[in-house]
Amino acid sequence: MKNWMKGTLLASGLALGFAGAASASELTIVSWGGAYTKSQVKAYHEPYTAMTGTKIKSEDYSGGLAEVKAQVEAGNVSWDLVDVELSDAIRGCDEGILETIDHSILPAAPDGTPASEDFIEGTLHECAVGLIVWSTVYAYDTTKFSGDQPSTIGDFFDTAKFPGKRGLRKGPKPNLEFALIADGVAAADVYDVLATPEGVDRAFAKLDTIKDSAIWWEAGAQPPQMLADGEVVMSTAYNGRIFNAVATENKPFEIVWDGQVWDLDLWVIPKGAPNKDEAMKFAAFSSDTQRLADQASWISYGPVRKSSTALIGKHAEAGIDMAPHMPTAPENFGNALQNDFEFWADHQDELNERFNAWLAQ
Repeated sequence: MKNWMKGTLLASGLALGFAGAASASELTIVSWGGAYTKSQVKAYHEPYTAMTGTKIKSEDYSGGLAEVKAQVEAGNVSWDLVDVELSDAIRGCDEGILETIDHSILPAAPDGTPASEDFIEGTLHECAVGLIVWSTVYAYDTTKFSGDQPSTIGDFFDTAKFPGKRGLRKGPKPNLEFALIADGVAAADVYDVLATPEGVDRAFAKLDTIKDSAIWWEAGAQPPQMLADGEVVMSTAYNGRIFNAVATENKPFEIVWDGQVWDLDLWVIPKGAPNKDEAMKFAAFSSDTQRLADQASWISYGPVRKSSTALIGKHAEAGIDMAPHMPTAPENFGNALQNDFEFWADHQDELNERFNAWLAQ
């Protein structure tokens, strides 16, 4: 096994031009911290350092482009690679504060499929390389229902069949999307409907049906805690948070994937990064088929490469088979909706205002 791994790393190194003496470079890589950064350190950082000698300094941040923009505008860039959400990748590219990335440097899949065809559609961008798919879903406490168990997004809104408090994120996104899907709108049509006044009214009317049962959360750590405390019987949540509660704390929670709203995290390189060339090589290495599959052994976020799916194994510590827990697993992805960042860029302010007024009623 160890010899096979060495061979795989060497092959990747040769393909990306890493062969030769160990590098004396250093990279500063910025991400979200916690279990997510740990998954990147284990799957990306440590193998890359072992292969190239490049030292990696890991820093945490809370998202957004403010720090990147400040560094670029001051001409004093210290970050080489940053993990961002899709909306920030697009906006940063448009504002000229990110380097463009030549996708031809990305390695092909093991069967020779070009990277451009192996990445899920919409995960490669002019200034960004996709890494993982994460989702907002809902989960419930299995001990609270002795008969039928919730299985659709409609069940989340059915307080007659499944009584009890509901946890929801305090804001219009993605509650309006969930409401419309629960009300019978096809996932593919949600944003077309939501772009009309009638569609917004329809979404809020559906939310009205559970408003009296709602308890609002704002931080990702809250939903599993609310479930564990019995404060709610089901809650919308980030899928990785629920998985971690099940895998590491043995909580009796079950995710319902129907109507999941998914999003992306991607690598970007700030304009003028001090180690731009090395950052490009790392971006290519860390987004190859094996590395993305390896990350999935640490956290339940789906690889953006199709070829990675078959290589997903067990959780590195809990021993749980990870493939069924990925947002991108075929059985989970059937009625999935990608968050439309362009829609929210255009309508966030007005819908926030409408939501806050509705909440105060």
